[in-house]
Amino acid sequence: MKLLQTIGSELLGMFVDDGSLALLSLVLIAVVSAAVKLLGLPPLGGGLVLGAGCLVVLSYSVRQATRKFAKRL
Repeated sequence: MKLLQTIGSELLGMFVDDGSLALLSLVLIAVVSAAVKLLGLPPLGGGLVLGAGCLVVLSYSVRQATRKFAKRL
């Protein structure tokens, strides 16, 4: 059983390295697509919001990784 658990976590780790980055990206995509479909946001505006949101999510992830790395030193 431990072997299957290890294999599963390794397979998941291949696709999701940073869980918060993946989760925030999925939430961002869901919110922007809902805004485009339900609220009538123009697709170009949705693209701009998605691009800006991706930059914010990425910078947040880098900031968290930097804090974790600084604590190890």
